[in-house]
Amino acid sequence: MSVDVQKIKEQVLQYADQIERVRSEVRKVLAGQDVMLSRLLIALLTGGHVLLEGLPGLAKTTAIKGLASAIRCRFSRIQFTPDLLPADLIGTMIYNPREGSFGTRKGPIFANLILADEINRAPSKVQSALLEAMQERQVTIGDETYPLEEPFLVLATQNPIEQEGTYPLPEAQVDRFMLKVVVGYPTKADERKVVDTVLDDVRREIQPVLEPALLMEIRKTVSSIYMDDKVRDYVLDVVAATRRPEEFRMPELKPLIQCGASPRASINLCLAARANAFLAGRGYVTPQDVKEIALEVLRHRIILTYEAEAEETTSDDIVRRVLESVPVP
Repeated sequence: MSVDVQKIKEQVLQYADQIERVRSEVRKVLAGQDVMLSRLLIALLTGGHVLLEGLPGLAKTTAIKGLASAIRCRFSRIQFTPDLLPADLIGTMIYNPREGSFGTRKGPIFANLILADEINRAPSKVQSALLEAMQERQVTIGDETYPLEEPFLVLATQNPIEQEGTYPLPEAQVDRFMLKVVVGYPTKADERKVVDTVLDDVRREIQPVLEPALLMEIRKTVSSIYMDDKVRDYVLDVVAATRRPEEFRMPELKPLIQCGASPRASINLCLAARANAFLAGRGYVTPQDVKEIALEVLRHRIILTYEAEAEETTSDDIVRRVLESVPVP
């Protein structure tokens, strides 16, 4: 099957300005954090969910709220707390004594963009309530199943799990996040911009510049971006190397990895690489697109052994070693 890469590139350039307008609007309230913003845009272009991890005060919530404000869609912010119940998230059945019947009260999950703020502050039963919504794009209340309207995106934040009063996310739920972005401290110049904005009382209003219908059209263009078979095989090799490192001349990694990345990682790595190519204005995917996004796609899908923890080896270290060793086509 022949693919007209030039035609795809023309479609990419046609929609590129729309995404750049979204980026510009979010920039009104976000200084620096270019990687975090790019990863949020990749999630927006692919429909994947994002987990932002970082210490308090690093603009995680600000970035997500800014992104939601730049899109004309329904937005829900859910503050996860230890006393939150699953019904507070998805909704529940309410009895009406006048009519003698039950009615459905839908929860805040029925929106387009969901900010799950400090998701690891709630116990596992509440975190698990997100599973069906994130994976199946539907919610079951009582005997009824309700589809969630597209676009549907869960953007979650969490503090590092070693902080007091947090609950580690179950592996099954973590795997459903396309990307896990670790947010670090801003540079001195970026932090100066933040301080000046607050002290000078500068208020910037974000305008909605993207319609949901147009976003769905842009996603179709992203899904049509050409990905050569050699690049697809490269993705499969990278993921396979996290499971069987000895086959890729990395026997020293085998005792450090308890479980490698799941097949969902291969799918998400391909999707994210296409979105990365879109942001670069290209109609085709290169191995560099894969390498640029691999850390965020794979870091939360690799489970380490006690030996790795004893040696203070992180999943980021494993991914970087894999990217250095797997041959690039």
